[in-house]
Amino acid sequence: MTCRSMRMIHVAIVLALPFAAAVGQGSAGGKPAKKPDTSFAALQDRGKKAMGVDQYTSTHKFDATPTGGRIELQRDTADAAGVAQIRAHMREIAKAFASGDFATPGFVHMQDVPGTKVMRAKRSVISYEPRDLPRGAEVVIRTKDSAAVAAIHEFMAFQRGEHHAGGMDGMKHKP
Repeated sequence: MTCRSMRMIHVAIVLALPFAAAVGQGSAGGKPAKKPDTSFAALQDRGKKAMGVDQYTSTHKFDATPTGGRIELQRDTADAAGVAQIRAHMREIAKAFASGDFATPGFVHMQDVPGTKVMRAKRSVISYEPRDLPRGAEVVIRTKDSAAVAAIHEFMAFQRGEHHAGGMDGMKHKP
Protein backbone atom coordinates (compact mmCIF):
# COMPACT_ATOMS: atom_id res chain seq x y z
CA MET A 1 0.00 0.00 0.00
CA THR A 2 1.37 3.40 -0.92
CA CYS A 3 1.70 6.39 1.35
CA ARG A 4 -0.97 8.16 -0.66
CA SER A 5 -3.43 5.25 -0.16
CA MET A 6 -2.72 5.20 3.55
CA ARG A 7 -3.31 8.95 3.78
CA MET A 8 -6.65 8.62 1.93
CA ILE A 9 -7.77 5.86 4.31
CA HIS A 10 -6.73 8.00 7.27
CA VAL A 11 -8.68 11.01 5.94
CA ALA A 12 -11.75 8.81 5.30
CA ILE A 13 -11.61 7.49 8.87
CA VAL A 14 -11.19 10.96 10.37
CA LEU A 15 -14.13 12.29 8.33
CA ALA A 16 -16.32 9.30 9.25
CA LEU A 17 -15.68 9.43 13.02
CA PRO A 18 -18.07 12.29 13.87
CA PHE A 19 -20.83 10.62 11.85
CA ALA A 20 -20.20 7.23 13.47
CA ALA A 21 -20.20 8.80 16.93
CA ALA A 22 -23.49 10.59 16.26
CA VAL A 23 -25.13 7.41 14.97
CA GLY A 24 -23.72 5.41 17.87
CA GLN A 25 -25.28 7.81 20.39
CA GLY A 26 -28.69 7.77 18.78
CA SER A 27 -31.43 5.22 18.62
CA ALA A 28 -32.00 2.61 15.92
CA GLY A 29 -31.94 4.03 12.44
CA GLY A 30 -29.37 6.71 13.24
CA LYS A 31 -31.93 9.13 14.74
CA PRO A 32 -30.82 11.07 17.80
CA ALA A 33 -32.05 9.51 21.05
CA LYS A 34 -34.83 11.43 22.75
CA LYS A 35 -34.21 12.39 26.33
CA PRO A 36 -37.04 11.32 28.63
CA ASP A 37 -39.39 14.16 29.59
CA THR A 38 -38.83 13.91 33.33
CA SER A 39 -41.16 16.82 34.15
CA PHE A 40 -44.03 15.11 32.30
CA ALA A 41 -43.25 11.80 34.02
CA ALA A 42 -43.32 13.57 37.40
CA LEU A 43 -46.65 15.21 36.51
CA GLN A 44 -48.05 11.80 35.53
CA ASP A 45 -46.83 10.33 38.82
CA ARG A 46 -48.44 13.12 40.87
CA GLY A 47 -51.62 12.64 38.81
CA LYS A 48 -51.64 8.96 39.70
CA LYS A 49 -51.28 9.83 43.38
CA ALA A 50 -54.06 12.43 43.23
CA MET A 51 -56.50 10.46 41.09
CA GLY A 52 -55.70 6.91 42.08
CA VAL A 53 -55.29 5.58 38.54
CA ASP A 54 -52.34 5.22 36.19
CA GLN A 55 -52.26 8.26 33.94
CA TYR A 56 -50.47 6.34 31.18
CA THR A 57 -53.36 3.85 30.89
CA SER A 58 -56.13 6.45 31.06
CA THR A 59 -57.24 9.18 28.69
CA HIS A 60 -57.94 12.77 29.72
CA LYS A 61 -59.88 15.29 27.66
CA PHE A 62 -60.36 18.95 28.49
CA ASP A 63 -63.05 20.61 26.39
CA ALA A 64 -63.80 24.32 26.28
CA THR A 65 -67.51 24.85 25.59
CA PRO A 66 -69.66 27.94 25.03
CA THR A 67 -70.94 27.69 28.61
CA GLY A 68 -67.72 26.58 30.29
CA GLY A 69 -66.05 23.23 29.84
CA ARG A 70 -65.87 19.51 30.36
CA ILE A 71 -63.20 17.36 32.02
CA GLU A 72 -63.23 13.70 30.97
CA LEU A 73 -61.15 10.85 32.35
CA GLN A 74 -61.59 7.26 31.15
CA ARG A 75 -59.63 4.04 31.41
CA ASP A 76 -58.19 2.84 28.10
CA THR A 77 -59.34 -0.74 28.73
CA ALA A 78 -62.05 -2.42 30.79
CA ASP A 79 -60.98 -2.09 34.44
CA ALA A 80 -63.82 -2.12 36.99
CA ALA A 81 -61.64 -0.97 39.90
CA GLY A 82 -60.07 1.83 37.85
CA VAL A 83 -63.45 2.99 36.55
CA ALA A 84 -64.86 3.08 40.10
CA GLN A 85 -61.81 5.08 41.25
CA ILE A 86 -62.19 7.60 38.42
CA ARG A 87 -65.90 8.06 39.17
CA ALA A 88 -65.18 8.66 42.86
CA HIS A 89 -62.36 11.08 41.97
CA MET A 90 -64.51 13.08 39.56
CA ARG A 91 -67.26 13.42 42.19
CA GLU A 92 -64.63 14.67 44.66
CA ILE A 93 -63.28 17.13 42.08
CA ALA A 94 -66.77 18.49 41.32
CA LYS A 95 -67.42 19.02 45.03
CA ALA A 96 -64.00 20.59 45.68
CA PHE A 97 -64.17 22.92 42.67
CA ALA A 98 -67.71 24.01 43.62
CA SER A 99 -66.36 25.08 47.01
CA GLY A 100 -63.44 26.95 45.39
CA ASP A 101 -60.85 24.29 46.29
CA PHE A 102 -58.34 23.75 43.46
CA ALA A 103 -55.66 22.08 45.59
CA THR A 104 -55.66 18.86 43.53
CA PRO A 105 -54.71 20.48 40.21
CA GLY A 106 -52.27 22.68 42.15
CA PHE A 107 -50.59 19.55 43.55
CA VAL A 108 -50.54 17.72 40.20
CA HIS A 109 -49.00 20.72 38.39
CA MET A 110 -46.97 22.06 41.36
CA GLN A 111 -48.29 25.57 40.72
CA ASP A 112 -51.45 27.64 40.76
CA VAL A 113 -53.28 26.54 37.64
CA PRO A 114 -54.30 29.37 35.27
CA GLY A 115 -57.98 30.27 35.53
CA THR A 116 -58.48 28.93 39.04
CA LYS A 117 -58.23 32.31 40.77
CA VAL A 118 -61.26 33.60 38.85
CA MET A 119 -63.04 30.23 39.09
CA ARG A 120 -62.60 30.39 42.89
CA ALA A 121 -63.87 33.98 43.07
CA LYS A 122 -66.86 33.22 40.82
CA ARG A 123 -67.71 29.81 42.32
CA SER A 124 -71.25 30.94 43.17
CA VAL A 125 -72.08 31.33 39.45
CA ILE A 126 -70.39 28.13 38.22
CA SER A 127 -71.90 24.63 38.43
CA TYR A 128 -69.91 21.38 38.39
CA GLU A 129 -71.85 18.25 37.43
CA PRO A 130 -70.17 14.83 37.61
CA ARG A 131 -71.48 12.20 35.18
CA ASP A 132 -70.54 8.55 34.73
CA LEU A 133 -69.12 7.42 31.38
CA PRO A 134 -68.59 3.83 30.17
CA ARG A 135 -64.96 3.65 31.38
CA GLY A 136 -64.82 6.58 33.78
CA ALA A 137 -66.51 9.91 34.32
CA GLU A 138 -66.68 13.55 33.36
CA VAL A 139 -67.34 16.84 35.11
CA VAL A 140 -69.42 19.30 33.10
CA ILE A 141 -68.70 22.90 34.10
CA ARG A 142 -71.34 25.54 33.29
CA THR A 143 -71.83 29.23 33.84
CA LYS A 144 -73.54 32.21 32.23
CA ASP A 145 -70.82 34.60 33.46
CA SER A 146 -68.49 35.63 30.61
CA ALA A 147 -65.47 36.20 32.89
CA ALA A 148 -65.97 32.74 34.43
CA VAL A 149 -66.25 31.17 30.95
CA ALA A 150 -62.95 32.82 29.96
CA ALA A 151 -61.28 31.52 33.15
CA ILE A 152 -62.62 28.00 32.55
CA HIS A 153 -61.26 28.11 28.98
CA GLU A 154 -57.87 29.21 30.32
CA PHE A 155 -57.95 26.31 32.80
CA MET A 156 -58.87 23.82 30.04
CA ALA A 157 -56.16 25.04 27.65
CA PHE A 158 -53.52 24.76 30.37
CA GLN A 159 -54.66 21.24 31.28
CA ARG A 160 -54.67 20.10 27.64
CA GLY A 161 -51.12 21.29 27.19
CA GLU A 162 -49.71 19.97 30.46
CA HIS A 163 -51.33 16.55 30.19
CA HIS A 164 -50.63 16.24 26.45
CA ALA A 165 -54.37 15.60 26.31
CA GLY A 166 -57.13 15.92 23.79
CA GLY A 167 -60.17 18.08 23.94
CA MET A 168 -61.75 20.92 22.10
CA ASP A 169 -60.44 24.42 22.48
CA GLY A 170 -63.21 26.18 20.61
CA MET A 171 -66.81 26.99 21.07
CA LYS A 172 -68.33 24.34 18.74
CA HIS A 173 -69.30 21.73 21.35
CA LYS A 174 -72.42 22.11 23.48
CA PRO A 175 -72.65 19.89 26.58
